[in-house]
Amino acid sequence: MAKAIHAMIRVLDEARSVAFYEQAFGLAVAERLDFDSFTLIYLSNPETPFELELTVNKGRTEAYSLGDGYGHLAVSVADVAAEHARLTEAGLSPRKIVDFAPAGTVIARFFFIADPDGYQIEVLERGGRYL
Repeated sequence: MAKAIHAMIRVLDEARSVAFYEQAFGLAVAERLDFDSFTLIYLSNPETPFELELTVNKGRTEAYSLGDGYGHLAVSVADVAAEHARLTEAGLSPRKIVDFAPAGTVIARFFFIADPDGYQIEVLERGGRYL
């Protein structure tokens, strides 16, 4: 059976991205691998062994085109309203909280926030299938 271990995104500015993911989600650098033309930065926190891999291509000055195929990354938190307030206070501009209730019963509470490169992160309140 396969075990998911990380997701990778390409970022333009290492320091800016590391600072965002640390402030927004408590992710810290677990390992940094520097090569001639690129750097890999693995971010993690004690909540899960799953990591986010940031790839920085050296010499790149233009923002990446995310195109129309990228979906989103998702994280879960204990209290979505408290996280939304914290991120708003930190100036990170989360979008509005949504109560998703397609059949009249709320099955998810969430909001989205964009990282410095425009990647969308869904922040879900823990519960049901979103633990």
